[in-house]
Amino acid sequence: MRRRLFGTDGIRGRANEEPVTATTALKLAMAAGAQFARGSKHNLVVIGKDTRLSGYMLEPALTSGFISVGMDVVLLGPIPTPAVGMLTRSLRADLGVMISASHNPFEDNGIKLFGPDGFKLSDAVEGSIEVAMEEDPVHIRAAGAELGKARRLEDALGRYLEFVKSSFPRGLQLDGLKIVVDCANGAAYRVAPDLLYELGSEVIPVGVEPDGFNINLDCGATSPGTLSERVQAEGADLGVALDGDADRVVFCDQNGRIVDGDQVMGLIAGTWKRAGRLSSANVIATVMSNLGLERWLGENSLELLRTPVGDRYVVERMRQENCNLGGEPSGHIIMSDFTTTGDGLIATLQVLEALVTDGRAASEVLSVFEPVPQLLRNVRFNGGQPLEAGPVQEAIRDGEDRLGAGGRLVIRKSGTEPLIRVMAEGDDASLVKQVVDDIVQSIAEV
Repeated sequence: MRRRLFGTDGIRGRANEEPVTATTALKLAMAAGAQFARGSKHNLVVIGKDTRLSGYMLEPALTSGFISVGMDVVLLGPIPTPAVGMLTRSLRADLGVMISASHNPFEDNGIKLFGPDGFKLSDAVEGSIEVAMEEDPVHIRAAGAELGKARRLEDALGRYLEFVKSSFPRGLQLDGLKIVVDCANGAAYRVAPDLLYELGSEVIPVGVEPDGFNINLDCGATSPGTLSERVQAEGADLGVALDGDADRVVFCDQNGRIVDGDQVMGLIAGTWKRAGRLSSANVIATVMSNLGLERWLGENSLELLRTPVGDRYVVERMRQENCNLGGEPSGHIIMSDFTTTGDGLIATLQVLEALVTDGRAASEVLSVFEPVPQLLRNVRFNGGQPLEAGPVQEAIRDGEDRLGAGGRLVIRKSGTEPLIRVMAEGDDASLVKQVVDDIVQSIAEV
């Protein structure tokens, strides 16, 4: 079933333009609420959001839609995406909703849905919701006496904070560590500094003054230069940068070097393998993960299995293969022993556990493997099918031939923005750059 509204991570687009409008949010809530109602009078949905101005528009629209089909609504306020998955299960809710456009600028927004098991919905379920949105809602409206109610869960952040802390070894402390944490003026602006402080570290918070407009603006996981500068200026031991909804994280060592999700997956995989904590000999990643990680895992008797881009595809493959570790180089780290989706804070605690127990500096602990030269460039486009054009296909074939068996080429449309992403990697950095430049030029000419 082809989906029109849902992309790789829910519905996303420019706020107050279709499909991210109050009208569509209302229809979505009615269709999803009717589909996940379980027949009792206590059907429940939890709704969280990040700090975007447009959240004030989408939250009441979704609430109205759910109430109109007889669902009770629990409002969580600004809270990380993984907290919505956790609280959906904890509260035995029928559905979870996160209002966020993740790493996108404030002008965008989106809606992510979680099933009662706390996992993001499958393509098939999202497709059936889209079909229901096109039908007359008269038959799913609740009678007046059966309308739902809404309430706010005042201790939502506290519940999530304690849940995250439970993933850290009891008795282990962060005393003596100075940590810069960049919250991207997003959903974790309160909980992330509190978490690190309560575990004993000296915390230097950045990006903790959201105003509805500055989420991800020159800060957070998508702009880690801010973190690097602050770590060096403060003489910190580690830098942590979350994105707008805190489901992903990148790190910075004491020298200002940025560390991506591939190195973090390698660190956790090695640590867990030595401790006997890996549930299988596989680690799940996407087509974007570096060949260096794949080779390093192979040298350590582990196999990297790849999926399409999108953390929910990683999660689906993890469940199929009985794996408890997966992720993306962008910083989505999924550890199914703890969570149903990427969680930047739990990943941070795994890294900090390794730092404390190892005793070496972050620059050593977070240098797990030597990355293969890799280059990613984005090309903005205004519709059409540029990748199907003859000259572009010819440039792609030529690039694959030049890279040979020792390299990789990944070209795809973004599922969250109007971009074509061109990525190449191989042992020859100059060749990688030339291949990417040639393909980007061919797309631009088309």
